Amino acid sequence: MSRTRHVGLPPWVFVPALLAGVFVVLPVASLATRIAWADFPGLITSDSARTALWLSLRTSSASTLLCLVFGIPLALVIARSESRWLGVLRSLVLLPLVLPPVVGGIALLATFGRQGLLGEHLDAWGIKIAFSTIAVVMAQTFVSLPFLVVSVEGALRTAGERYDVVAASLGAAPTTVLRRVTLPLVLPGLASGAVLAFARSLGEFGATVTFAGSLEGTTRTIPLLIYNLRVTDSDAAVAMSLLLVIVAVAVIGLIRPRGAL
Repeated sequence: MSRTRHVGLPPWVFVPALLAGVFVVLPVASLATRIAWADFPGLITSDSARTALWLSLRTSSASTLLCLVFGIPLALVIARSESRWLGVLRSLVLLPLVLPPVVGGIALLATFGRQGLLGEHLDAWGIKIAFSTIAVVMAQTFVSLPFLVVSVEGALRTAGERYDVVAASLGAAPTTVLRRVTLPLVLPGLASGAVLAFARSLGEFGATVTFAGSLEGTTRTIPLLIYNLRVTDSDAAVAMSLLLVIVAVAVIGLIRPRGAL
C-alpha cells in the first residue's frame, strides 16, 4: 500500500507562520487573564447574557438557513453559468466581504427602513422590518451570504461537471442531477460554508446595530451586549467576550480541513 509523499517546507516559512499564529492567538488568550474565574459562571448566566445568547443562536440559525436557500442557487449560477455578466454578479455578491458592516446596515436601512425604498411601502401595509428580530436575521444574512457562496462555488469548480454530464447522458433530469450528483459531490464545501456563515452571523455587530438597534430580548445579540457592557461592566464584557470566543471556536472546529476555504 503506497503512501502519499509530501514535499518539505523551507525552514524560514515557520518563522512568519509562528508570528502570525501568535498575533491571532495571543490577544484572544489574553482575555482569560482578565477574568476573575470565580465570578465567570455568574457573569455568563445572568438574565441578560442568557437572553442575548439565545437570541444570537436563533437568529444565526435562521440566517444560515436563508444563506443555504439563496446561496446554493447563487453559487450554482456563478460556477456553471456562461453569462457575460457573471463577473459583475460575482463582484456584487462578494461586496459585503469588503464593505464595512455598518455600511451594509445603512444600505439595509435605506431599503427596508420606514423611509426606505421598499420599507415605505411595507410600512403602509403595516409591515415593519427595521429594529426588529427580522432585521437582525436580514443583517446577519447580508454579511454571511458571501461566505457560503464562495465556499460552494469553489467546491463546484473543483468537482467539475464530468459526473453531471454522465448522469444527464443517461437520461437524468437537471433537478435529479443536481440532487443526486452535484450536491453530494460538493457536500464538504457546502457544510464548511454553512458553518462559516453561522459563525459570521454569530459575531455580526455593525450591520445589526445600524439596521436593528439594540433592544434587549428583541435585537440585542451577544456582540451588542458586549458593546454595552464595555462601558457599564468591563468584567462582564470580558466574560461574555470569552464565551463568544469559546462558542465560535467550537462552531469553526466543525469544519474539516478538506472542506475549508
